Amino acid sequence: MKVSCILCSSLLVAFGICAAAEGLFAFDLLWFLCFENAVAYRVAQALHAVAAAWLAFWLIAFRPQDDLN
Repeated sequence: MKVSCILCSSLLVAFGICAAAEGLFAFDLLWFLCFENAVAYRVAQALHAVAAAWLAFWLIAFRPQDDLN
């Protein structure tokens, strides 16, 4: 469980860096890293959505913030 959350978090950070590059420099880094392949680009975006959904589920189901005292 912990490994999957670390993996999802690292994916979201990586996609966040790609989004920041696009927002700051108007250069779509994710499109470049997918070698301008539309199928690979959509797969990467779907992976991003699944990682975000998994982390949202994890935060709701396991409430890790309750242990922060």
